[in-house]
Amino acid sequence: MLKFKTLTAVAALGLSTAASAQVVLATSTWVPPTHLLSMSQASWCADVAKATQDRVKCNILPKPVSPPAGTFDAIRDGQADLSFSVHGYTPGRYVMTGLAEFPFLGDSAVATSVAYERVYRKHLAQFNEHKGLKVLTVFTHGPGIIFNNKKPVKSLADLEGIKFRVGGGFVNEIGKAIGANMTLRPASQAYEMLSSGVMDGNWFPDESVVSFKLEKLTKHRTALPGGAYNTSFAFVMNEATWNKISKADQDAIEKLSGEAAARRFGMAWDDVDAKSRDVQKQNGVTFDNADAKLVADYKAKTAPLEADWVKKAEEKGLKSAAAVLSEFRAEIAKVK
Repeated sequence: MLKFKTLTAVAALGLSTAASAQVVLATSTWVPPTHLLSMSQASWCADVAKATQDRVKCNILPKPVSPPAGTFDAIRDGQADLSFSVHGYTPGRYVMTGLAEFPFLGDSAVATSVAYERVYRKHLAQFNEHKGLKVLTVFTHGPGIIFNNKKPVKSLADLEGIKFRVGGGFVNEIGKAIGANMTLRPASQAYEMLSSGVMDGNWFPDESVVSFKLEKLTKHRTALPGGAYNTSFAFVMNEATWNKISKADQDAIEKLSGEAAARRFGMAWDDVDAKSRDVQKQNGVTFDNADAKLVADYKAKTAPLEADWVKKAEEKGLKSAAAVLSEFRAEIAKVK
């Protein structure tokens, strides 16, 4: 009888320990803690802790574990457990995610992000371009804008003589197609490059002007309907760490990920985009909206890029890639 009680007590202790066991996610960010990406990640972490009764918690690290371009590899290799990054920071590595980087996609980060997440799960995730990572969500920033401190850009010819910093991905190909001078560098280097005169401008969403304190270094803003370009992001967890989490807690985390997380990031981006436009106006930035000729010229120059993506995606196995791109645009129009 004593032996039975002892075994029962040990079993109960084991159950208690399992119930209170924690998975602590070492969480990295390469933008300041006040940036919407860091804040959205932190708010997701807080909701995860609440949903799992603190069985899964984040430890936000004081410094990034990698430069932006190495973040996905750093998470895969276990240098940290959780972060986000930009697919275009490693050109040529990701093919399927190019779907979300074309011009004229949409004017809301919520719409493009939620639609992207839906199409990614349905058509693109199966190609496992994020091997070793649990993709919690994919998302985009708001519509890409052309910023510079030299002159208004009202035609493609006006791009001549302006040196732009860009983040990589399809925006590089767009630059080549329209004849712009572009240099690939992470967003975190934008202030240094602009303030030193190494670059004259940036292709950025509105948000980045205030996030990287560029409002006094920027004079001109040119917007195209639906964006001059967009950028594909992924929010990821180390796959081995994900597998350590109990099924019940994985289910709780899944409810906060996917479309819900895409909407979280998108809402934050739309909010800061709007605030940034106000700050830009207060600092005398000139606002130009592309006229019909600039839009037509831009479309004509960049249309072959879509055909090129369709070809590459189909070579990797995506059937009817053009139809998937059309479905993506239709989904963007549906999102509320």
